[in-house]
Amino acid sequence: MTFLYPASSAGRFAGLRARLGRGAILAISIAMSLNLSVQPAAAQAISIIRDTEIERVLRGYEEPLLVAAGVDPATVKLYLVDDSTINAFATQSPANDEAEDIFVNAGLIIQLKTPNQIVGVLAHETGHIAGGDLTKDTRVMQKAMIPMLIGVVVGVAAMAMGAGNAGMAAIALGQQAAVSQFLTFSRAQEATADQRGQKYLRATHQSGNGMLEVFEKFAQEDAMSGAYSKDFISDHPADRDRIDLLQRLVDSSPYKDVQDTPEAVHELKMIQAKLIGYLGRVEGVLARYPASDASEEARYARGMAYFRKPELSLALSETNSLVKEEPKNPYFWEMLGQIYVDMAQPEKGVGPYQKSVDLAPDAPLLRISLAAAQLATDKPALAQPALMNLKVALQQENDNTFGWYEAAQAYSAIGNQPMADLSTAERYYNDGVMAGAAHFAALAARKLPKGSTDWERANDILAVAEPQAKQRGG
Repeated sequence: MTFLYPASSAGRFAGLRARLGRGAILAISIAMSLNLSVQPAAAQAISIIRDTEIERVLRGYEEPLLVAAGVDPATVKLYLVDDSTINAFATQSPANDEAEDIFVNAGLIIQLKTPNQIVGVLAHETGHIAGGDLTKDTRVMQKAMIPMLIGVVVGVAAMAMGAGNAGMAAIALGQQAAVSQFLTFSRAQEATADQRGQKYLRATHQSGNGMLEVFEKFAQEDAMSGAYSKDFISDHPADRDRIDLLQRLVDSSPYKDVQDTPEAVHELKMIQAKLIGYLGRVEGVLARYPASDASEEARYARGMAYFRKPELSLALSETNSLVKEEPKNPYFWEMLGQIYVDMAQPEKGVGPYQKSVDLAPDAPLLRISLAAAQLATDKPALAQPALMNLKVALQQENDNTFGWYEAAQAYSAIGNQPMADLSTAERYYNDGVMAGAAHFAALAARKLPKGSTDWERANDILAVAEPQAKQRGG
């Protein structure tokens, strides 16, 4: 699997954006109540990118804020969204049992300038989570629907009596009242999240300037006209009063002038280069990081771009230079392994992947990539080691559908078809494909030793998946 990849369980995120934008939720609710045929872009599935290095940098930013907010970091997941716009949002996640999680667009990481700016945005979103704002949103939306529904009733009655224009006007006024009521609440809520976020930044001895810089920049009218900032502004409405309050909070902090460390700045430059190299147009990447730029981040981005082009010899050259300079960096070894795998030389990829796992043994994505390379060699002797790596990884990430796919291949390679069926059932179950989960769980349950832990798991999946599959019509 690639070092960066869209989550195969992205189907569970379908419709998520219809729940993330606090204004968008209300607009969709209004459209639904009027029985309009609306399929907003916000209701489309979003694509999640998985990458150990980037996830760990973001966790390093976020976990101290959660601790300061009195929130258990283990209960909040961070997701990296394949979206080039600047945005981040806290919302209930269908991939984490409706817990409130944080979603960060790749564009936010790429386009912001300093670690403190990203930390500032995360502090704001942490403020929403600590304040239970999503639950409050639901209550306020329900209240805001009342004038809208009254307007609909009055409007429909008027139109039935022949007063078509008056009826449409009544409906429009009801909608305007509902939106106005909700946006008034939303602006107050955003300001409160700012205050909480500034509190957490102060508690962790970090400057609040980054948050101020981001919100002030995108509150300006000239920036709001740019397409790259529209999502951010719609989800984080700002006005002059809010910015002025934020300025006072920043000025009153004893940590106002604390600067990012050189190590933190370099770390951000590296993950920015990685994302740019992976997501940007190859020509644009090579123009931004020309061959004359010998910096570590430039070689990282170029290696990624050459890999995608593909010009694999150049990708190997750039990556080998990074490995030589920093042999204890697991992500450089990971990249080297992936290049060999994509060159259809998985045997050469196994060694670098193993090195990445040795350097970061607690990283499940690295183990899954190593196992995939081991299985891709088609060497029977590597099937069992691959399975052991997958077992360790899946203990940490039980919902990783690609890991379950590879586990099914590993069990098949060693001749254990019942466990291959159970692994496939797990894959479908975590991907929300309940018909497939029920089918393979039933196959596994018939062949696994009755009363065993795996037999019980197969029956647990069957008990949940079968009714849901029937309810959904297959």
